[in-house]
Amino acid sequence: MTVPSDTPQEAISSPGPFEGPEKLLEIWFAPSYDQLPSPTPQPNSYTPVTARPSEARRQTINGQKAPVGALKGLRQVPKEVWEEMLDIVKCKVLSVVEGDELDAYLLSESSLFVAPHLIILKTCGTTLNLLGLYRIIEIAKEWCGYTNVWRCFYSRKSFFFPERQQGPHKDWTDEVRFLDTVFGTAGAAYTVGPMNRDHWLLYLTSPNTVPHLPTSSLPSPASSLILPSPQPQEPLSHLASASNAIASSSTSFQPTKYQDTTLEILMTHLSPSARSKFYNDEIVNGTVKSGLELGAEISKELGIDQLFSREETVLDSFGFDPCGYSANAVIASGLPEASSSSSSSGSGNKKTRGGGYFTIHVTPEEGWSYASFECNVPLPTSTSTSTSTSRSTSTSTQEEAIKRPELQDLIRKVVNIFEPSRLSITLFVSTPAATATSAASGPHDIGNGDAETQQTEVEQRAWQSFGTDLLGKSFVRKDRIGYEFDGYDLVFACFEKRGWKEPVSKGQMSIGEHNGDV
Repeated sequence: MTVPSDTPQEAISSPGPFEGPEKLLEIWFAPSYDQLPSPTPQPNSYTPVTARPSEARRQTINGQKAPVGALKGLRQVPKEVWEEMLDIVKCKVLSVVEGDELDAYLLSESSLFVAPHLIILKTCGTTLNLLGLYRIIEIAKEWCGYTNVWRCFYSRKSFFFPERQQGPHKDWTDEVRFLDTVFGTAGAAYTVGPMNRDHWLLYLTSPNTVPHLPTSSLPSPASSLILPSPQPQEPLSHLASASNAIASSSTSFQPTKYQDTTLEILMTHLSPSARSKFYNDEIVNGTVKSGLELGAEISKELGIDQLFSREETVLDSFGFDPCGYSANAVIASGLPEASSSSSSSGSGNKKTRGGGYFTIHVTPEEGWSYASFECNVPLPTSTSTSTSTSRSTSTSTQEEAIKRPELQDLIRKVVNIFEPSRLSITLFVSTPAATATSAASGPHDIGNGDAETQQTEVEQRAWQSFGTDLLGKSFVRKDRIGYEFDGYDLVFACFEKRGWKEPVSKGQMSIGEHNGDV
């Protein structure tokens, strides 16, 4: 973990009023790390980055050096190139944790995650998240030779202060229009939840789309890279079925062997006692505690460092001045299915246990208090059977001894830490390929049972995860909404403290009212 010595003080401050709800952008260049396209540059045209990794990129989950082969795909890209992209977005890198298969960047405004096949950019405040999309696609092409985007996801909660936003983020229709210029008819936009209260906005694309970018004037650090010729492929309409989408690209990609799951808990109106924990008001020897010191202290005090087993977790946390908190955690390998090449022992036949990440961000100021929790670690549910929760990777006895929380228990632990009066929860889960698609794509292992039965189980487990009793008698569930997308299921639920009434100041718009998103 490193913190740049030249980080400006304004980059780690949290002035108010501050827009806590984040803009979340995910760009996938392959459905899994082991299905990355294989670019074939001309000889002597450039020196592959993997041939000259720096010692700073050798940190792993257990402190040993990772094999060079683990740094493939987007992980080849130097930190300086990502920092250039983040300058466009208007945020800075505070610290970095490099796991076996995932790099986690803690930012002045939220987080950046880089895996070999995908990048996740989550930014809050008035950052220009979508303006980083062009540069990310350019970087993937320049450094890795990727010409297609497997899938793109963009989502966010309704803003507290939309009038403070800039560029395409002033209005949801502007954001959708911006994304459509890149993905055309391959993208589809949705509003999930009540339009006149807190709601969640989502844009996603069909698989394997050729993005369209304006001519770039940005200099490239890899301008000498000769890229492979892109395969001729028409963008898919968002109305295409999952089976048609995967079948049309079956020569390049196979359905993944693991389930892609993302849990997101977005909490507002935190209790005064919960908010008070995120202020940097203690002075030691005449000096305010550093961000890393305060972050570690908060994480320990609130039990954030125990949400997952410490044996398989690297936690990077930061307390802001005068208030606020951010944390990134890399769990086990950092990806749901572990690669044999990422084993710290260097053995080609040993697999590191699959895992993922979680990230937390807190804006504690009264009037616009907010906390978010996001996690992609595959978790069992209380309604799961041994068949439905099985994974394609085997684990050792020692790994099996490290228990991970059930989904519902993790949600309750997070809510108990931040004590919100209102919260929304989204569970985004990939679904197995259709049976017809499986036959067309050739034999592959996606678990026990046929794909149609598995898809029904996925839907049922996601839906049942957010029962009325999820948070006990002190909360009432206001909404539970389900969506079936191309290859994914989504369940959205909204909870409020029983009997709670949202405070509204005289002449002030209530959070969640019409605010430029609808």
